[in-house]
Amino acid sequence: MALLTPLFAFLYHLPQVYKWLLRPYYIASLFMSVAFLLVRKTPGICERLSTQREDGNSCDFDWREVEILMFLSAIVMMKNRRAITVEQHVGNIILFSKVANVILFFRLDVRMGLLYLTLCIVFLMTCKPPLYMGPEYIKYFSDKTIDDELERDGRVAWLVEFFANWSPECQSFASVYADLSLKYNCAGLKFGKVDIGRYGEVSKKYKVSTSPLSKQLPSVVLFQGGKEVMRRPQVDKKGRAVSWSFTEENIIREFNLNELYQKSKKLNKNKEEKTEKASESQFPPVPEEEEPEPETKAETESKKDK
Repeated sequence: MALLTPLFAFLYHLPQVYKWLLRPYYIASLFMSVAFLLVRKTPGICERLSTQREDGNSCDFDWREVEILMFLSAIVMMKNRRAITVEQHVGNIILFSKVANVILFFRLDVRMGLLYLTLCIVFLMTCKPPLYMGPEYIKYFSDKTIDDELERDGRVAWLVEFFANWSPECQSFASVYADLSLKYNCAGLKFGKVDIGRYGEVSKKYKVSTSPLSKQLPSVVLFQGGKEVMRRPQVDKKGRAVSWSFTEENIIREFNLNELYQKSKKLNKNKEEKTEKASESQFPPVPEEEEPEPETKAETESKKDK
């Protein structure tokens, strides 16, 4: 059952995965993930490789290579247990496949290992995973606008995500946060984002570290009246984030989004009523003309006699 659940989840999201794999970033990542497999199995190349197999077949994996690949599979399965989106599942597979390829190529030939490691570094520096471009109802802040927006109206609650484009966790959470904004955004509850990888002063002011070791990216903070009410993940005394899963269910439960949304709808309704009253006082209704009463039969006959 533990193996069938991820399989069914993968098959369910297969059309979406197929679209991602057609993007240049994922095509190149997939090619680099299976590079050692291609080298070891391609006729004309594999015959020239060294091997530790007893039968001397250099076009098949030896026992040590099989051991490394099995260890890779175990790590990916353990890592994907905490993955919340398909992007994270695919990203974990690609990442650890590259690590395994580095080890396998260095074990096969130091020159091939250095070449593959160089390609990985160049790819990491030049190619970035595609950003989420789907529908959302989110306001993006800069270092000059965030304070003014949070303090503009004390009745409005803001749920703000502090993120960085280079963080894989932030990229995976983007679609989840966008879905939440589409479901819960209203007049009294709004969603915002600020790139603290770009605005360093904002990260210092709101105490969100951009260091990968702190594991504070992404950080979601609830503001009411311009003041922080709650944040996830929480930060301990050493400045490290307490482990927390950024699923849609956890965000809704921890920040009481359902309750906030109901209160915000009332605020929206009150604003509409005030607007209607103001418009009525500014433009009083035009009095209707009284229609003449219908004449009786006797009155009609008397007019005819005259």
